Amino acid sequence: MSGSPVYLDYNASALVRPEVLDAMTKALADNGNASAVHAAGRRARARIETARGQVAELVGADPTAVIFTSGGTEANAQGLASALSREGGAAGCERLIVCATEHPCIAEAAIASGKPVKVLPVDGRGVIDLTKLAELLARPGRAVVAIHHANNESGVIQPIAEAARLVRAAKGWLHVDAIQSAGKIAVDIRVLGADSLTLSAHKLGGPQGVGALVMREGLTAAKILHGAGQERGLRAGTENTPGIVGFGVAADSARAGLDGVAAHKPWRDAAEATVKAVGATIVGEGAPRLPNTLFLAVSDWDSPRQLITLDLAGIMVSGGSACNSGKTKPSRTILATGRLDLASGGLRASGGWGTTEQDWQRFADAWAAAYVAQRARQNERQVA
Repeated sequence: MSGSPVYLDYNASALVRPEVLDAMTKALADNGNASAVHAAGRRARARIETARGQVAELVGADPTAVIFTSGGTEANAQGLASALSREGGAAGCERLIVCATEHPCIAEAAIASGKPVKVLPVDGRGVIDLTKLAELLARPGRAVVAIHHANNESGVIQPIAEAARLVRAAKGWLHVDAIQSAGKIAVDIRVLGADSLTLSAHKLGGPQGVGALVMREGLTAAKILHGAGQERGLRAGTENTPGIVGFGVAADSARAGLDGVAAHKPWRDAAEATVKAVGATIVGEGAPRLPNTLFLAVSDWDSPRQLITLDLAGIMVSGGSACNSGKTKPSRTILATGRLDLASGGLRASGGWGTTEQDWQRFADAWAAAYVAQRARQNERQVA
């Protein structure tokens, strides 16, 4: 291994920003219960409300629309539950339409709801089929439509505003998982037309275990955790004040650093050219994608072996979704695009606030050299 380790797995979990660590350390040193009326409690409450404003500003929302949760999975579950509940303000939806490339926490929560679920297909690039969406919405019953803003594996960005117009016309509810897009591209809940939207701190350079559900004005979240009256009675449980503080600081830094993420695109594109030159397929090529994300796939070298090879070279990436890394499950994103032959050979590199152009170069050069060597070994075995 030459040089310092390269971390290109920001879509799984971004490295914690130094300013976040500093703010959280100070909050931990003065960690009163935010529900208490004494001085320490009031200081904790003030920190939470400051963070609520910071998170709201990241997505163009009113601070009162932000509900802090234990992470993106809980936020997504509460978003779907809100859409299906009469408390949500949409008279209660009766069925769900879920994007084929959605994160498992959405897909499985939809099935667990007990309501009818239809899958919204994507094309060969991984982009939703708007014509099919209109067709599904035209069927009987008000629908919850769940579409992530950007795919966690490929980085493909979906036409959310166009989908929102269709959903609104059908009197449905649009739930948008913006966990991967927020902090990488501009995200505004009003511009997108979402009824509910979710975020996660650790994708922004904040701590793990903190997320948020953001509601459109005029809509109310349904409770899925019952108990005391935290989060305006919408999410019981003592708030994780240091984590929420870190979330707020990370949101502020991410919003200010969008131009820095955009700078990844030429670096990513150069790495893409290098791996394509030796035979990699780029998943999502030709579609709008996050500037920090490269998802490649090959049919003759499985993901676990790719990961091990790169890790030994000091390069940390993932085999697609972090939820499946280290497992032999095929990529649901690749499967949804119809490329069964590539589904077990996907590999994702994703940069962030601490990534350099050299990191992208090292990754691409190392992967290309390893793949060429892998094919040479296979050819030798075939000849023998």
